[in-house]
Amino acid sequence: MRPDALTRPDDRAPIDHLVIVGNGMAAHRLVATLCSKPRPPRRITVIGEETSAAYNRILLSPWLAGEMERDALRLPGYTPTDTHIETRLGERVTSIDRDARRVTTDRGATLGYDRLVLATGSRSAMPPVPGVALEGVHGFRDLGDAETLTRATRHGGRAVVIGGGLLGLEAAEGLRKRGMRVRVIQRSTCLMNRQLDVTAAGLLRGELEARGLEIITDGHLSELEDNGHGRVCAVHLADGSRLAADHVVIATGITPNVEPGRAAGLDCDRAIRVDERLTTSDPAIHALGECCQFGSSTFGLVEPIWQQVEVLAARLTGEDTPGYRDHPTATKLKISGVSLYAFGPIEATPDHDVLTYHDPEQGEYRRLLLRDGRVDSAVLYGDTAMGPWLFDQSRDGTRFGAARRALLLGQADTETLLDDASDAAPATTSATDTIDQEAA
Repeated sequence: MRPDALTRPDDRAPIDHLVIVGNGMAAHRLVATLCSKPRPPRRITVIGEETSAAYNRILLSPWLAGEMERDALRLPGYTPTDTHIETRLGERVTSIDRDARRVTTDRGATLGYDRLVLATGSRSAMPPVPGVALEGVHGFRDLGDAETLTRATRHGGRAVVIGGGLLGLEAAEGLRKRGMRVRVIQRSTCLMNRQLDVTAAGLLRGELEARGLEIITDGHLSELEDNGHGRVCAVHLADGSRLAADHVVIATGITPNVEPGRAAGLDCDRAIRVDERLTTSDPAIHALGECCQFGSSTFGLVEPIWQQVEVLAARLTGEDTPGYRDHPTATKLKISGVSLYAFGPIEATPDHDVLTYHDPEQGEYRRLLLRDGRVDSAVLYGDTAMGPWLFDQSRDGTRFGAARRALLLGQADTETLLDDASDAAPATTSATDTIDQEAA
């Protein structure tokens, strides 16, 4: 008889059978990482609801834009090991019996597990407005969404994208490049308001409008109009505007696929709650990626999820691990010809140093917020070469002191000053430095 599900498993004992629910990027990377460990599970079964093999969701935007072939999305196979790996595609887990430690699928299969990982991902969040279930209304989250939108572009026509964040803009540009007339509706006063300040958002808007996108800010969706045959034909905004549409893409956020965990009685909030070892309220069940919640945080970017994979792989193979910790993440926009890099808070506070560089002629802009001589956030548009280096310095807590002003000029100048004045005093806060090429 199996021990009760709430009995904590022996972390040092080899795992006989690991079952992973979900076959997305997080699950694929977890299996690949486990295969590289000295003591991987003896058997791994991956159950994926999608019928396609694991693919790179990050590349869906450039694929929609016609910039790469479908085969480029496929993730590589696993390196051969002694672990037996079975992948069951097009199959959905319908129940989890925690007492017996087994899952049942919609095909009637029952699989026992020693450890279970829920990596069920997320779906597009659909706003509660009339008409959202009409034909022609799409999300943009997985391969099925991208394939549907690609087919839609063959007939041209008009598309309205709801949401001016990362995913919405990438979808809009992809549809435009495929020949559709595209409008973007953004609730905020500026695009990507969670990542960009007003100046960078204005530069981005100008570039996208020059390409042919129509952008409406302060736009609040009211309803989607039915053409009388169950298909969307127009978007209505709260100000009374009516925008004709053959297709509508909803890109206003994501909803974690928490249902399997909630149905099994796991502790859930917006997503499935996990501790620093990616363990749920059941010691034999873990959650990973977009379906999990650590503290108050849920996840939609790959960098924190890759960190979670490392922690969970160590846990599942009996290695010591310090556990997962939330860290800042950086944002890049995947639109060809647009270079944008941002991290950290957007709003400057009284204790921030504000450093800005703006060259309108070259389309370059940099704004850094420093606190106590350390980089707290950055917005880079145009020339983003410094972005990853600035992000590393911010994460490491580097104090720039007298080298602070050189941050506007470039990495090489800054590093030279840091080497020459490593013991410099911290910069005075609440100051503002600006280099404006137009004024110069």
